[in-house]
Amino acid sequence: MSLTEKAVMTKKATREAFGDEIVKLGKENKNIYVVDIDIGKSCKTGEFIKQLPNQHVNVGIAEQNGAGLAAGLATTGKIPFVSTYAVFGSLRMAEQIRQEVCYPNLNVKIACSHGGLTPGNDGGSHQAIEDMGVLRTFPNMTVIMGSDYYSTRKLIEQAANTYGPMYLRFTRDAVPVIYNENEEFIIGKAKKLKHGKDIAIIANGDTVYLALEAAKQLEEQGISVTLLDMHTIKPLDREAVVECLDIGNIVTVEDHNILNGLGSAVCEVAAEEGRGRVKRIGVQDQFGESAPYEKLMEINGITIENIVQTAKEML
Repeated sequence: MSLTEKAVMTKKATREAFGDEIVKLGKENKNIYVVDIDIGKSCKTGEFIKQLPNQHVNVGIAEQNGAGLAAGLATTGKIPFVSTYAVFGSLRMAEQIRQEVCYPNLNVKIACSHGGLTPGNDGGSHQAIEDMGVLRTFPNMTVIMGSDYYSTRKLIEQAANTYGPMYLRFTRDAVPVIYNENEEFIIGKAKKLKHGKDIAIIANGDTVYLALEAAKQLEEQGISVTLLDMHTIKPLDREAVVECLDIGNIVTVEDHNILNGLGSAVCEVAAEEGRGRVKRIGVQDQFGESAPYEKLMEINGITIENIVQTAKEML
């Protein structure tokens, strides 16, 4: 696994990865369609609209209609990507995703920007903090969030070439670039960034960089760390979690409510295995507010300092 040396200097929003990758995929496969909910500028589908207008549909501000249209396209062999904000793509569309996409197991991808606290100043109404948790409870649904620009592009490519309903979550704000462009990813298989014996950290999405920096600080203090990028929270890489349970202590980190997200998924495995301890770092079961993204992360303890402190307290 090769990490870029420019992580501190280079930042890109993962919604940019969607905008770039979907154009590439659409040119390669004419069955790929984008179903827009009238916010293509924010969701970065503008270039797709320009270059591939015959593979694009804008349903207007009508998320539920968009889900139904995508389901219809999927029945004809198309591969639709429904593009909207995460708070709408998960909650307003939930019934249609359940009944019209997951129940018949159709090949629809829900591709959503503005995940977690990254909408920042847009306020709590636009910050999707429960989206992955809601959708991971739907049978047949796969739930994915890449940690940076390059991992997100690779996972979108995998999603386009893998059958089934999928939820892809992107950041509004720019996040550090961690990986090199040639890094490979497999849906449902965690990426191990560090291998250690004292404590395990399992992170997802925009928190992976924070966990990586925390792991470096812990190692400087003589604490050996296993670090996983759990980009797919459903299906969860159970084998990787069990290996972390062998270490004994696990810290999970996510930009999502600590209820029913990555932390809960890891806790479920720990409970079923009957061993190990898990501490969850994430949104503390509270709505966000209008504030800069970094400030909201700090309010919820989703920081390098808190990861380091929590890990040391567990030891």
